[in-house]
Amino acid sequence: MIRKIAAVSLFVSFLAMATSGMMMFVIEKPSFTIQMHPVHKLFGLVMIVSVIAHLSFNVRSLLNHLKARAAAVVGGVLVVVLVLLYGVALNNPVAADLAQQMDAAAAKAEGSK
Repeated sequence: MIRKIAAVSLFVSFLAMATSGMMMFVIEKPSFTIQMHPVHKLFGLVMIVSVIAHLSFNVRSLLNHLKARAAAVVGGVLVVVLVLLYGVALNNPVAADLAQQMDAAAAKAEGSK
């Protein structure tokens, strides 16, 4: 039963993350991004838990997939791209006054302040 719940949770959280992410990508307005942030953040957490459950049930299959050279290369390239993009993002700071305004707007949109 837990396996079925994990699969359904993973599917729904993927739909939520994909649709909210694509909307934020297409509608390039910071106000819309802040508006969608609570949905994206909550379902991101649901997705993390679901992926951990899914991987725990399917770790042997994943390891077998990685034995294929093409899959291992693609996985490795994607990890390198991820690390590089994190590096670019973390080395591209937002001005302190603008960051403070954005943080305050996000907190207000999420109802935490």
